[in-house]
Amino acid sequence: MKVFLTHPPDALANYYGERALAALRGVAEVVLNPTGRHLAGRDLAEAAAGCQAIVSYRQSPGEAETFRHAPDLVAFLRCAVDIRNVDVAAASEAGVLVTRATPGFIPSVAELVIGQMVDLARGVSAAAAGYHRGEVPPARMGLQLAGSTLGIIGYGAIGRYLAPLGLALGMRVLVADPHAAPEDPRLEHIPFERLLAKSDVVVCLAVATEATENLLDAAAFARMKPGALFLNPSRGNLVDEAALLAALEGGRLGGVAMDVGRAPDQMPTPAVARHPKVVATPHIGGLTPQAIEHQAFDTVRQVTALAEGRVPENAVNAPQATRLRRLNITLPA
Repeated sequence: MKVFLTHPPDALANYYGERALAALRGVAEVVLNPTGRHLAGRDLAEAAAGCQAIVSYRQSPGEAETFRHAPDLVAFLRCAVDIRNVDVAAASEAGVLVTRATPGFIPSVAELVIGQMVDLARGVSAAAAGYHRGEVPPARMGLQLAGSTLGIIGYGAIGRYLAPLGLALGMRVLVADPHAAPEDPRLEHIPFERLLAKSDVVVCLAVATEATENLLDAAAFARMKPGALFLNPSRGNLVDEAALLAALEGGRLGGVAMDVGRAPDQMPTPAVARHPKVVATPHIGGLTPQAIEHQAFDTVRQVTALAEGRVPENAVNAPQATRLRRLNITLPA
């Protein structure tokens, strides 16, 4: 098989890695992105001409224009869990298979959350910044996490991993999720509104959908304890950023940590990130070698399956992927 890897050089190093690239080259002829930029639409189709598969970095969307102009393409493999910028319907219409990776970033994101919780609670970044400016920052009273209440919005994979870490710190842990209830009796499953009112630290780990757009709005921030800490390591569109800034300016929130926002590639929005009560990181939650290799090797296994005449794991539209027959793969019912 011939495979086109969309990652530009910097993304190739950070979001795929040498070991996974070597493994991919062991099962397919690999064509690297020669442009140094993120490709989309017809440009992506033309760059991948002659390739049966595209392994796509998250900033290379799967647009209808790509599928229309890539006659050789059999499979579009997303090296990420999130496929919201892949037009699965257009891929299916063209007979192209779409796959996704599995979440390998659960520990790395949860660890970042713990680090940001400590940072906000004790003013670590603010003190360090003062010293970096040549100043002696004032010593200020902090929040002790042991004995405080952690509220987790969304009890998915990261929420399940984070909850026992909160317990290990001596925190009371609340969970709000209308679709999943914790089995651990030490966790309290309560409605969203009550969680906001009772938590000293609120971590938003909800899934980003149309239903959760601006889940954290002015009304939500108004329900939170005065001085509460808010962390968003999930997706920027879960938060109404104007309401977030108003809650910061009005003193409702004691501090905010954000690894995501509404800037391109889900980066924190600079107008919010520069606020003195905000600790922001540039979407690094899953940026560890272990997390990146997990998803990259998912795509290696998927290419291997295609080369061996099998439907790969984590396919999202296999029954409609009629081009799989070119690889002598029988479509599932």
